[in-house]
Amino acid sequence: MKIGIIAASGKAGALITKEAVQRGHEVTAIVRHPDRVKMDVSILQKDLFDLTTTDLENFDVVVDAFRAAEGKEEQFLTSIEHLVKILTGTSVKLFVVGGAGSLYVDDHITHLYETPTFPEVFKPTSIMMGRGLEVLENQNGLNWTYISPAADFKADGPKKGHYVLGNEMLMSDANGKSEISYADYAIAMLDEIETGEHNCEHLSIVW
Repeated sequence: MKIGIIAASGKAGALITKEAVQRGHEVTAIVRHPDRVKMDVSILQKDLFDLTTTDLENFDVVVDAFRAAEGKEEQFLTSIEHLVKILTGTSVKLFVVGGAGSLYVDDHITHLYETPTFPEVFKPTSIMMGRGLEVLENQNGLNWTYISPAADFKADGPKKGHYVLGNEMLMSDANGKSEISYADYAIAMLDEIETGEHNCEHLSIVW
């Protein structure tokens, strides 16, 4: 497959890029700073907000691993709005690296970020990522999959090579822990890209 990865030099994006390359896909890193890409892949040097339909329409899949800076959390929303605008009507499927805060903890009433113990520092990001998800859910003409990690998303966690796939509900393991590493999240992302089984769905990943 021809896969374009936005923010391929970031922590999640780099591991997703690595996993895609290892599986033999034709990968293009879509980045502002090519020098930060540490793999031998094609480069499209461009800011996400400057991307056009022409830039992306020849990919089979575009992975959005963008992360907004602190104080600019609204860009989680506006970036999704921009990608929806330029991809609608194309054959490209959009995969979004989501957040755990938008997962439900009950029967589609309370999101994780709305619970009393959710850290205040993460709320602006989670709220905007949730609103970005709503944009995807309410559009027509674009195929997408939004994948949320477990509550504890471990950047330097081990690559165990396994995971449990769920829907938009927060999941935990047998010990009550909701965890996944970036490396195993990348495995799950590529599995979903290759199978293409979940269209216009919000999924979750846990060990």
